[in-house]
Amino acid sequence: MNFEEMSEQEILEIANPIMDRLMKASTNIDYEGHVQDFNKRMLRIVTRDYLHEVCVKYQAEKGFFAQREPVAVFRRPESAAIIWKQYYTKAPGEHVAEMVLVYEDGRFLVDHAMVF
Repeated sequence: MNFEEMSEQEILEIANPIMDRLMKASTNIDYEGHVQDFNKRMLRIVTRDYLHEVCVKYQAEKGFFAQREPVAVFRRPESAAIIWKQYYTKAPGEHVAEMVLVYEDGRFLVDHAMVF
């Protein structure tokens, strides 16, 4: 899979539903739902306890995820980095959501994701 051969729209059509699932599962602090699209590297990093700690902290400080707007897609042969403008329900201003999408074992998977 060469991400440089894909259009931004094609990548967003794959990435948006994955990010939607990540954010919904994060809101619900649903570990199985949150990691369903993670590659092996991410599964080693994001443990059940780690997810719980991160979710409780951001929900107390910022509220829940609200609107998200795509900003940029960076394509490399082996991956794509997607950047969104992210809003929260309590924290004012614009935040950044990002994900690195890879293709492994016949699936599009998350190699990195964060909201800051």
